[in-house]
Amino acid sequence: MKIVIAIDSLKGSLSSMEAGNAIKEGVLKVSPEAQVLVKPLADGGEGTTEALSEGLGGEMVQVEVHGPMDVPVTAAYGWIRESKTAVMEMAAAAGITLAGKEKQPLHATTYGVGEMIRDAVKRGCRNFVIGIGGSATNDCGIGMLTALGFEFLDALGNPVGIDADALKDVARIRTDHVMPELEECSFRVACDVTNPLCGSNGATFIYGPEGRDGRDEGKAGSGSGTFCGSDEKMPERGLCRHGRRRRGGRAGIRVYGLSESRSETGD
Repeated sequence: MKIVIAIDSLKGSLSSMEAGNAIKEGVLKVSPEAQVLVKPLADGGEGTTEALSEGLGGEMVQVEVHGPMDVPVTAAYGWIRESKTAVMEMAAAAGITLAGKEKQPLHATTYGVGEMIRDAVKRGCRNFVIGIGGSATNDCGIGMLTALGFEFLDALGNPVGIDADALKDVARIRTDHVMPELEECSFRVACDVTNPLCGSNGATFIYGPEGRDGRDEGKAGSGSGTFCGSDEKMPERGLCRHGRRRRGGRAGIRVYGLSESRSETGD
C-alpha cells in the first residue's frame, strides 16, 4: 500500500512536515509494510516557503530581521539560484505566531518582510513569490516598503512611522531613495481569499478577530481607508473596492500597487 500525506501546518503548533511525519508514524504503527511519502503543503501562510522551495529545488536562506513587534527574529526564505527566484512568506517575519500573547495590530509592522526582500535583491534575486497569509500586521505594507526605501510622510513632510497607527497621517509618498533594483523585479502574491481592502467585508473586519477586539479593528480599518483614498498620494485607484488584494495585513495591497506584480490564488 502506498500513501501520500500532504497536510497544511497547524498554526502555532506543528509545521506541515511535522504534522505529516506524525501521521506517517501513526500509519506505520498500524501498517508497517506501507510505503508512506510525506510532502509539505501550504496556503500562503506558515510553511509556504518550505513547500515551494522543496518543490522547486531551492535552498533555504536565513536572515535576521525585525519581527512584527520590532523584536529581532531569524526569518528564512527559499532561494532558487537558476531562475533568480525567492520564495517568501510574510509569516516568517511578520507572522501572528511572532507577536506574543498580547496582539497589537495597530503597532505591528511588516518592516522585516521588506528586510527579507532587500536581502534577496542583494543576492541577485529578481523574481519573487510571496505568501501573505498568517500575518500579525495591519499596516498596508508601509513597514515593508520603508525597508525598501519608500518614505511615508505627513502633511509637514515628517516620517509617519511604520505601523497601522501611522496610516491615518500619510499625506504623501516619496520614492527618491527606493532601491533601484526593484525596477527589475517581479512579484507574485500568493493568497487564498478575495476580500477587498476596506469596508464591512474588508480584511480588517473579517480577519481582525483572529488577533484582537473590535476597537482596534475600527481604528485600523479607518486608517487604511484614509490611506488609500487619496489619488494624490497613491499611484493606484479604487484598491479599497477591488477583490483579491488584501488580507496579509494588507501588505498585499502595497506589493500589488507599487511593483510589477500580480496576485494569485491556488484555484
